[in-house]
Amino acid sequence: MAKLLKKGDVKKSPWIMHYDGSSCNGCDIEVLACLTPIYDVERFGVINTGNPKHADILLITGSVNHQNEAVVKQLYEQMSNPKVVVAIGICAANGGVFKDCYNIKGGVDTTIPVDIYVPGCAARPEAIIDGVVRAIDLLQEKSEKMQRKGEKNES
Repeated sequence: MAKLLKKGDVKKSPWIMHYDGSSCNGCDIEVLACLTPIYDVERFGVINTGNPKHADILLITGSVNHQNEAVVKQLYEQMSNPKVVVAIGICAANGGVFKDCYNIKGGVDTTIPVDIYVPGCAARPEAIIDGVVRAIDLLQEKSEKMQRKGEKNES
């Protein structure tokens, strides 16, 4: 006999979106490697999308500069709540080797809130996958928190 599911029993398959800030493409290549059958990050239920309105998790590589700052903000604002931001690589964390350049503002957290940092230069696919798995768990926590908050407001 089939078990009846209660509200909140089913986890959703989160959609991820990748944005390259101003990186050297080292981390971008590793993110793409995660999507190939060798590493297969999709086995954890994530789906890659190019639309921020569909995305739950934003993967950002590279630092923020004066030209892409508005784009990063716009992508973040177009995502619906709950959402998780994962900064991949040292450049996304603090600007990396480019942080003293005239046009670099710094890491992603200078523009939008970051939930998870994945270290490395370039970040290894295993570390990126670990960051995505942590993001899935954090997204679930944020979703449950929003549901509890919504239930309190209804009563």
